[in-house]
Amino acid sequence: MTLAKTDIKTDTMTAELLQAFIDIVGASNALTSAEDIRPYLTENRGLYHGASALVLKPGTTAEVSSIMALASQSGTPIVPVSGRTGLVGGQVPREGGQDILLSLERMNRIREVDPVADVMVVDGGAILAEVQKAAEAHDRLFPLSLGSEGSCRIGGNLATNAGGTAVLAYGNMRQLCLGLEVVLPTGEIWDGLRRLKKDNSGYDLRDLFIGAEGTLGVITGAVLKMVPRPRGRQVAYAGLASPEAALHLFETASQRCGSALTGFELMPRIGIEFTTKHIPGVRDPLNSIHPWYALIDISTSDSAETAETMMQDLLADAFEAGLVADAAIASSIAQQDAFWHLRESMSEAQRPEGGSIKHDVSVPISRIPSFLADADLAVHALMPDARICAFGHLGDGNIHYNISQPVGADKAAFIARWRDMNAVVHAVVHQHGGSISAEHGVGQLKRDELSASRPAIETALMRRIKQAFDPAGIMNPGKVIS
Repeated sequence: MTLAKTDIKTDTMTAELLQAFIDIVGASNALTSAEDIRPYLTENRGLYHGASALVLKPGTTAEVSSIMALASQSGTPIVPVSGRTGLVGGQVPREGGQDILLSLERMNRIREVDPVADVMVVDGGAILAEVQKAAEAHDRLFPLSLGSEGSCRIGGNLATNAGGTAVLAYGNMRQLCLGLEVVLPTGEIWDGLRRLKKDNSGYDLRDLFIGAEGTLGVITGAVLKMVPRPRGRQVAYAGLASPEAALHLFETASQRCGSALTGFELMPRIGIEFTTKHIPGVRDPLNSIHPWYALIDISTSDSAETAETMMQDLLADAFEAGLVADAAIASSIAQQDAFWHLRESMSEAQRPEGGSIKHDVSVPISRIPSFLADADLAVHALMPDARICAFGHLGDGNIHYNISQPVGADKAAFIARWRDMNAVVHAVVHQHGGSISAEHGVGQLKRDELSASRPAIETALMRRIKQAFDPAGIMNPGKVIS
């Protein structure tokens, strides 16, 4: 589509400049109509809405370089877009309409798979599920697993340092990446696609871009680690009396299973009720009701029998110690998937219950029970009838402390208390030595709180880094650091 001058809705961006951007990728790879652009202007929860006159879909790193060079020359703000699954507004342009969106959806290749070295090289726009399949085709595992893996993309996963359900065993994206290819705000290309597990040659530039949420450059390629595919796996679902019991169970599992413990999730009864009520096909694996539940995942390198025996021995110890009241061990791969589907659907299941104020936080693992108790008291002091649905990755300290509106409450009035609720919950997070952003990033949602809550020298260093890489301030402005 060729951009007509009548399509321009901004005061400072000329039709000629927009056409120059379009010419880099070709008219068929640029979106200019309001209808086509609309899906790019908001995030999943509807908290943020922006405006833009143009979405560019480059097909090569060279085209990204040309876009950024023109943006730097003209002072045009660029918002990198990945799978658009983010939850903090990091992918949403500002409201003024001056930002151009740069989507990597066409740059989705698996460039190379090297099973001998256990690495693969991919485009920044490669879909996570396709990366997982490419590893599986070579009898390997790419262990990042997310509920959005069918649509999220590697560039966004790296930009937010995504974690997911297997961080306990394999680490987050920072640990799963060896090298990057990045286009800088100036249009310069940094080819850091190194495959080295040991490289102490100066500053680690890779780690600056991972977690930077597109504020320092555009990730166009990555070298990812693979691991040998497990030969045996077992999943169990256990009913517990309290988070304290879950913590002791996790400690027992860690000691008994070691590196074979690949997942340990904590879920409250209210989350199970929401999920079985609203997600088709989901059921509670246990007949009895318990205040809390744990999902335990064990993966072994030799056989399914080893994983089965390890899980049975673990649960036998847990029953004897009084940590577990009831448990179910998956009898098939389908049932393993069903157990995980229950857990991964928990956030979605809150939607039909009305407004939900969400917190993606982390605290030291040993403090999770006391954090939950203190946070519950603080929330109910602010809003006595609020329904708390706190669940997440107990094994790595990441809790999704979500709060559903009181039954019968007005949704808009409840959501209007978002900042008040954030302040209450995050104060408890800080008291327990935690972080207000565990795996979703900062984006717009937590930008101001990040600056206010971190030591002055820390935010000053962040601003110096931003200034050094992006002196014109054109890379995803308004995100992460003000």
